[in-house]
Amino acid sequence: MLIKFFTKIFGNRNNRILKKLKKIVYSINELEKNFEKLSDKKLKEHTKLFRLRLNQGETIDDILPEAFATVREASKRVFNMRHFDVQILGGIVLNKRCVAEMRTGEGKTLTSTLPAYLNALSGKGVHIVTMNDYLARRDAEKNTPLFQFLGLKVGLNLSEMSFFSKREAYLSDITYGTNNEYGFDYLRDNMIFSPEERVQRELNYALVDEVDSILIDEARTPLIISGPSEDSSELYKEINAIVPFLISQQKEDSDIFRGTGHFSIDEKAKQVHLTERGLIEIEKILFDKKLMNAGESLYSSNNIILMHHVLSALRAHTLFVRDVDYLVKDNNVIIVDEHTGRSMPGRRWSDGLHQAIEAKENVPIKNENQTLASITFQNYFRLYKKISGMTGTALTESFEFSLIYNLETIVIPTNKPMIRKDMSDLVYITQEEKINAIINDIQACIKLNRPVLVGTVSIEKSEIISQVLTRLNINHSVLNAKFHAKEAEIIAQAGKPKAITIATNMAGRGTDIVLGGNLEVELNRHSNLNLEDIEKIKKKWQKEHDLVVSVGGLHIIGTERHESRRIDNQLIGRSGRQGDSGSSRFYLSMEDPLMRIFASEKIVQMMRKLGVSLNEAIEHPWVTKAIENAQKKVENRNFDIRKQLLEYDDIVNEQRRTIYFQRNKIIDAKDIKIIINDIFKDVLTKIVLIYIPHSIKQDQSNISNLEKKINIDFHLNIPITYWLKVQPSLKNKDLIKKIINFSNMNYQNKEKLIGVNNMRKIEKSIMLQTLDSLWKEHLSSIEYLRQGIHLRGYAQKDPKQEYKRESFNMFSDMLELLKYEVVSFLSKINLSYSKKYMDLNTISIVHSHNNINRNALCVCGSGKKYKYCHGSF
Repeated sequence: MLIKFFTKIFGNRNNRILKKLKKIVYSINELEKNFEKLSDKKLKEHTKLFRLRLNQGETIDDILPEAFATVREASKRVFNMRHFDVQILGGIVLNKRCVAEMRTGEGKTLTSTLPAYLNALSGKGVHIVTMNDYLARRDAEKNTPLFQFLGLKVGLNLSEMSFFSKREAYLSDITYGTNNEYGFDYLRDNMIFSPEERVQRELNYALVDEVDSILIDEARTPLIISGPSEDSSELYKEINAIVPFLISQQKEDSDIFRGTGHFSIDEKAKQVHLTERGLIEIEKILFDKKLMNAGESLYSSNNIILMHHVLSALRAHTLFVRDVDYLVKDNNVIIVDEHTGRSMPGRRWSDGLHQAIEAKENVPIKNENQTLASITFQNYFRLYKKISGMTGTALTESFEFSLIYNLETIVIPTNKPMIRKDMSDLVYITQEEKINAIINDIQACIKLNRPVLVGTVSIEKSEIISQVLTRLNINHSVLNAKFHAKEAEIIAQAGKPKAITIATNMAGRGTDIVLGGNLEVELNRHSNLNLEDIEKIKKKWQKEHDLVVSVGGLHIIGTERHESRRIDNQLIGRSGRQGDSGSSRFYLSMEDPLMRIFASEKIVQMMRKLGVSLNEAIEHPWVTKAIENAQKKVENRNFDIRKQLLEYDDIVNEQRRTIYFQRNKIIDAKDIKIIINDIFKDVLTKIVLIYIPHSIKQDQSNISNLEKKINIDFHLNIPITYWLKVQPSLKNKDLIKKIINFSNMNYQNKEKLIGVNNMRKIEKSIMLQTLDSLWKEHLSSIEYLRQGIHLRGYAQKDPKQEYKRESFNMFSDMLELLKYEVVSFLSKINLSYSKKYMDLNTISIVHSHNNINRNALCVCGSGKKYKYCHGSF
């Protein structure tokens, strides 16, 4: 009560911030009249003047009003579009390390030009991040004329681009690209062998479009660059054949419940649990197939891989549904993004799940991959000096933005009042009743000439609605992961009278639904139009636009509630843009996954009390509240998953940053002779202290073993026994000095033989290759550690602390092994062996534009195929 009372008096934080920022908007508006009088030449010169002022010590905030006024005036001249005051407000928020929530249709693409121009003036680059290549290309092409008018260079960074094209894109003032491509380029830049192969500059400012989808929805899946591991496709096929013999039961066995099945399914956690009967049955089948020895347990350390395959196969068959979670296209299993409905070619599930689904669908099974480099989106975007984002739906996730990214969420008011009518949910008992009600609603809208957008949560559901409409001869368009090519065209026509559009999900579609259809798209469909034709098309469009407005605008139908309220809001937000009329309604049934798993019991009891009959819906605030609570439960669970992923990745992130820092230091150095000398001293000192920990007299028996060890591992025939005969009183530290000096003399002789410059190249090459090899093994080891670390909880130990301690020990061991391997390799090198490495740094290893056959032997002379050596990433 007190909070509401004080909010009424002082206003909430959002309103107080906006009130403060509106003063800046006022000062920008004051400049408009003077800027209108400037010639194009004078306006363009502002860019040089702003850069000069920044070099003289002024800050970006100092020049913000004039810079924004410049962009607004340039936009009026180039696009014939003037930034609204709310767009200026959004631009100011985006410059302040914040998330700007701007409703659909409020012009986020034009708003982004303001902070992009301002932050590009520093010359350090601006990265505008979009969800897919189509949006990156579209926005780049759309805004390039404006930025070029103001003297800035715009780059486009897409997948499959050549090395030179990527480098040029990153050297531009403003670069458009996708979140995946920026992240993968960062990882690839940390796998190079010379500074010339880098494409990215320092990570200065990232402006993220659809920030909730990129930083929240996709944050559960880390970016991974992987290489092939050993083939186990036959094992996946054999395990897949076992699944039909297994029976599922409703829940896990407990003290009060004993089922008859072999496994239970946990739909909330997307996991499968074996029962004791199931374990015995599977062990029997595996023994019959000769995949396991008699008397062994599936849980024994020898069979942990079999256990992993069995659980993956069960998950593939019971929890992952074709045309919902994935598509099968051209004999490939393609993941469907659960939040956007988009197919994601090239992305694969980890832990053998993707291979298990390939076995289930009887398509060629690709090998499991070994991780070469990985990073989460959370840790990648936190590398930027400054980050901001914009979306139509951010408020429900404001806590996560603040906690993970230190971003405050500011809601920007709409340019025109929102008049869309959002009706309460209708809940039916069965799926069939719900679909009948949806069809009736669609038919009622068709009679009124209203366009309808039907939102579904999966491809399967969209096709069910489509099949019913087809049977009734109702014209409609389907927009899902199967028809990407037609996406822009379908959306462009979705606002026409009687247009029925079924969409799996509207997140990140990036195209506004204009009432009456999109005039610009309509004009582009015709070629060689004269003024009379253009006028006819405009009149026709205006007539259709007015008709749709008069009958109530675009009607949104949600076929079920999504796990996240934010995704539902994205769907609803497609209607009512820029003060347009519109409406929305969600139809639910007790058979919907969200209702069945999270909200069913209370609502079913309520429906029974109310005596709901067939084809009758319940519409009550209590029901709406129960559904909202169910969504909150799922949102909290998903947040916990992302938070846990980040907490574990933060531990690895510290190690990753250390490795990448050292790697870049080696690459950028002219030579690393000083580093190599220090490593030699360190390794030789430690090996002496292992064999002679006390004194030479006490450890006399270990002297011959020390000589052998140094000879075998470093090819150094050091006469330690002879030295001790000549100098019996030799101390440990003096012996270490003599050994290091002997090693140095030996190394200098090799250097003269091989050549100083060649030796420097070899040192760099060996150091980088050894580091990469050990880092790759380390990533695999800590991934295995992480998979089983939760079991430490049974011993009353904190799994996170245990993971932190053990991974640190493993990392320390890896660094020690790195030194030892490098010293060993460089000590053993001779003239004939060194020739293999002579050309390593003279031949370009830039993988995006070379012509090396991937099956040919690698240019480094390792004897491996190029695709398994320097072509592996």
